[in-house]
Amino acid sequence: MKEIILIKLGEMVLKGLNRRTFEDILLKNIRYRIRNLGRFTIRIAQSTVYIEPQSDDIDLDDVCEKISQVFGIVTFCRACVCKKEIGDILKKSADYTEEALSSVKTFKVESKRSDKRFPLTSPEISAQVGGAILERNPHLKVDVKNPDITVTVEVRDFGAYVRYNTIRGQGGMPVGTSGKATVLISGGIDSPVAAYMMAKRGLKLNAVHFESPPYTSERAKLKVEKLLSIVSRYSGSIDMYTVPLTKVQEHIRDNCPEELFTILLRRVMMKIASKIAERTDSHALITGESLGQVASQTMDALYCTNEAASTIVFRPLIGMDKQEIINISRRIDTFETSILPYEDCCTVFTPKHPRTRPKLKFVKLAEESAGLYALIEEAVRNTTVKTIES
Repeated sequence: MKEIILIKLGEMVLKGLNRRTFEDILLKNIRYRIRNLGRFTIRIAQSTVYIEPQSDDIDLDDVCEKISQVFGIVTFCRACVCKKEIGDILKKSADYTEEALSSVKTFKVESKRSDKRFPLTSPEISAQVGGAILERNPHLKVDVKNPDITVTVEVRDFGAYVRYNTIRGQGGMPVGTSGKATVLISGGIDSPVAAYMMAKRGLKLNAVHFESPPYTSERAKLKVEKLLSIVSRYSGSIDMYTVPLTKVQEHIRDNCPEELFTILLRRVMMKIASKIAERTDSHALITGESLGQVASQTMDALYCTNEAASTIVFRPLIGMDKQEIINISRRIDTFETSILPYEDCCTVFTPKHPRTRPKLKFVKLAEESAGLYALIEEAVRNTTVKTIES
């Protein structure tokens, strides 16, 4: 029995004249994700993507797992291919659903007939398919309001399909349809979630990670690489730019008021990330900041931090509490890696009493007095890059 995968598109179906561009990028992303699983014919019609395996040894469970991580997909499912003849539809409907229906008590049939030349109406198709299924499974009862399983028959211009196992996709927009942005990635819980959420809005991602040897270890860097590898399951490959920050942090420690250490460091990070973003044709920064979560994320601190960036800054977590962020991190599988006990550079030289309401003019004065510009340029020059993939 021949099976294919049917994919229902998300909000891109609301796009106007440039909808085809969004669809082409989605198809490109799908092809990339399943490239190592076999040969497929992939096409799109009537807001549905059809993935047809070209050999019988392809594991569609593996394909479905990859599809489940692609942004731009609302739902997807495996489906049985039928001839556009009611006899074949009836037989394959009963055969294809028999195993799944053997362990439930109720079902219903829904039919969608987009090919109006088909001789039966949608209600007539549903009635006949339901009768064939009941004949094969006499223990079943029809429940049109709350069935255990819904069997769907689709009759389209170029084929007929039977399905029952619809799976929710990631939603959002295809990665690459909204441009490129650079995420400031630490080893914590928040920034990987922020990266995931902005990739879901169609952004291709770069990442900037700051390390401070010997105060931070190689294991801390490997932890960040692991987090980006997990995020890349959804976003595609990510170029990770690793910036040595030790000299900058030691200079701030030796030349600036202690209560301003954190906010000055955040401003340095924004300046460096902005320079890397500009050089990589990235038009926004992404951070995992949440309003009021820590001292550097008060309204006044965020205002001082934001002023140091030379491009737009996206903060997708800004209105979330910690538990909401943790819930997402568990769902996308970054949480267990994020809580590994390896320090990042943000915890180096943390002041005992950080200023929670810094004034921009005093922060800039301390920054100018410290003479950080040359150290920032040196850090950018010594940045290394590595491509991270799942």
